[in-house]
Amino acid sequence: MCLSSVTWSDDIHILDSGSTDSTVEIGKSYGASIWYNRFESFGKQRNFALDNIPTKYNWILFLDADEVVSATFRDTILDNIESADGQVAGYYCCWKMMFEDKWLKNCDNFPKWQFRLLRVGMARFKDFGHGQKEDILYGKVEYIREPYLHYGFSKGWSHWLERHNKYSTQEASARLSSTPPLKDIFSKHGSIRNPALKSRLSMLPGWPLLRFFHAYFINLGFMEGIPGLIYCINIGYYEFLIQIKMREMIKSTQSTMQHSEVSLID
Repeated sequence: MCLSSVTWSDDIHILDSGSTDSTVEIGKSYGASIWYNRFESFGKQRNFALDNIPTKYNWILFLDADEVVSATFRDTILDNIESADGQVAGYYCCWKMMFEDKWLKNCDNFPKWQFRLLRVGMARFKDFGHGQKEDILYGKVEYIREPYLHYGFSKGWSHWLERHNKYSTQEASARLSSTPPLKDIFSKHGSIRNPALKSRLSMLPGWPLLRFFHAYFINLGFMEGIPGLIYCINIGYYEFLIQIKMREMIKSTQSTMQHSEVSLID
């Protein structure tokens, strides 16, 4: 779905990290240029693309394989690129989370902002949790409020759970090692405010249940039927995984520090 939604561009690139399915063959059938880099992290993968893939135009749109560009989103980004002044380094974009052909607007806390559209040479990325975010910026960042489509469950719940078990380890490590300053909680920008909130809320007893309650009841996720219920249960479970792994990491660090203070004479 992703490639068929970007055929309006004549400069499509796929950065493969060693896929064993038919990704490369499908990409070639759409006329995409194929590149390879061993995957280490999302931030490093983004920067590898910026450093090593020659692009035809001065603007780059980053997409994942489960994301789709709607005609309205396409028109919106092209209009913004055309009218952008020289100080614009890029744009935050947001998605519509789709599950069983239903937009989970309420329980996914729409809009969630990610730095996806950037001008060549004016931005870098860094790792953040299990994903990435903007790092060095040589200009201002604007917002594109028309969303693209995100089919995060296109490979089924088993695949989603497998990925998020891995992601929860990375997220737990990030929330413990790089807690944003307290002032970020009051930022008007969700990309700044949410990481600061999550780093602190993750330490609260019962936070996974609160996360479910917030998504399903306060954000009206229950209005999105069975898909909304399934999604809210699983994001609560995801926060549970993060919390128990944070607890495990803290205990491991404390144990290591205690052992380092003991001398052994044999």
